[in-house]
Amino acid sequence: MRVLLLLVVLALSSGVAGAAAICPPEPKESAAKEAAWNRALAALPALARRLPPTAGRTILMPVDGVRVQDVQDTWGGDRPDSRRHAGQDIFARPGTFVRSATSGIVWRTGTSVNGGNWVYVVGAGGRRYYYAHLGRVNRDLREGQRVTVRTILGTVGNSGNAVNTPAHLHFAVFTHYDPAAECRFLAINPLPLLRDR
Repeated sequence: MRVLLLLVVLALSSGVAGAAAICPPEPKESAAKEAAWNRALAALPALARRLPPTAGRTILMPVDGVRVQDVQDTWGGDRPDSRRHAGQDIFARPGTFVRSATSGIVWRTGTSVNGGNWVYVVGAGGRRYYYAHLGRVNRDLREGQRVTVRTILGTVGNSGNAVNTPAHLHFAVFTHYDPAAECRFLAINPLPLLRDR
């Protein structure tokens, strides 16, 4: 009973009914990359102040031509190293456009071993939207740039640790950043938030 109550509390606190939040592990990076992340994290409050204070109840499907009903729920699935999948995998043909699911500001773009080519967008309420395994990032995209739901962030691919899987977008949503919290980067299930374009 206590476990069930804890899951309900986590789901309600995440703002997404029926979906317990996940605290994904923070991968260790090189000293230079860690310093870059620390600078970016320090800039988050200023970015969030430029956006509405409350996150919307819905966001739009980020992958062109995919409907929400076509997404197989991969939230919380087992991953290597005892991790749980803290996002949704949205499969589509390689090269399919990936658009911002919400209006916001490009926080970071980059590459990593796991995520491959990726983009983070900060939206209303300080939520961070993570688009990973991109085939390409839109070369005109710049950190600090405002985006709308029409903005192309990149294309569907299988970069990073998805190199041996069919092309897809790993799409994750993180609640506001709290450096004092036990979990600084709490992930919530994007699927209940998604609506068709």
